[in-house]
Amino acid sequence: MSADSNALHWRRMEAGDLAAVSRMAAIIHTGFFEEDSIYSERLELYPEGCHLLQAASGEALGYAITHPWRLYSMPALNSMLERLPTTPSTYYLHDIALMPAARGTGAAGRIVSLLARHAGEQGFDTMSLVAVNNSAGFWQKHGFEIDDRPELEAKLRTYSDDARFMLRRLR
Repeated sequence: MSADSNALHWRRMEAGDLAAVSRMAAIIHTGFFEEDSIYSERLELYPEGCHLLQAASGEALGYAITHPWRLYSMPALNSMLERLPTTPSTYYLHDIALMPAARGTGAAGRIVSLLARHAGEQGFDTMSLVAVNNSAGFWQKHGFEIDDRPELEAKLRTYSDDARFMLRRLR
């Protein structure tokens, strides 16, 4: 049973949400483990890019972790950033994850739109991500295109065999 889309809303993530994010990640991303410190660091480095999907009941049903980064230089999975680049060239979507109850509600499309608006307001020309779990079709519906670059292949394989680098032009 999925959640009622009217009862779901995205809000800025807070430090107190990190335990819920960790629990959701363990359920949603069984093949893509990341230490809790990764989520905590991203929130500390760029709180404007971290969001939580919350049901009217207060239950956390998804999260989005995003930040400015360097185009064609995606961070390794489960790695600390230490700092954001002083001259970022893309708005990077590190992770958007929904619990099964929130899928099909339009919540993913709403956060992608919110993030695109934010990235544009911050002056970015592109958003980028690594699509895994055969999700490229979803991202294509939201304006992203697969950007095959041989120099990225080795790094993409550290995510998964089906990992694809994707790019959305904002201007």
